[in-house]
Amino acid sequence: MSNALARAKYINSVHSLRQLPPDDGREVVFAGRSNAGKSSALNALTNQKGLARVSKTPGRTQALNYFEVDPGRYLVDLPGYGYAKVPEAMREAWKGTINRYFHERASLKGLVVVMDIRHPLREYDLQMLDYAVERELPAHCLLTKADKLGRGEQGNILLKVRKELGDRASVQVFSADAKLGLDEARAVVTGWLEV
Repeated sequence: MSNALARAKYINSVHSLRQLPPDDGREVVFAGRSNAGKSSALNALTNQKGLARVSKTPGRTQALNYFEVDPGRYLVDLPGYGYAKVPEAMREAWKGTINRYFHERASLKGLVVVMDIRHPLREYDLQMLDYAVERELPAHCLLTKADKLGRGEQGNILLKVRKELGDRASVQVFSADAKLGLDEARAVVTGWLEV
């Protein structure tokens, strides 16, 4: 099966909403705690090792990073949250920018929330999902680093998270390292992007 996301290329880091591409395409935004494996997930989904930079220091992403899959079709990497050692003023500025992005961006067609399967549904994860609910935006959760748990434990956590989220979001187990859940996640993202 060919992977449309493999065409993704980095085009811009947006520090203010004035820098966004024209608001007439389709975008899927990726959000997650700084150490949840968001960059690894993006790299695995696009089958590119260095598309999204994986850092040993959580919280390095301090802008909305845009990756173009096709003209007007973008993957957007949000700043990691809840862990970054950044000044409070900068964190508050991000919050305002992200809040406006979620409420005003017409091109936004889906939200992927990346959560470490061992620590799912933290406060910030739920806040991101609330944005999606408010906007009536489809959301999908990747329970990353699933290879660190046995199959039985993966299944138990998946059921628990599904039950807690109800119809707010779809959920799956995922591992960038073990290539677990790639096809399912790609199908969701390419469907939203219509590529």
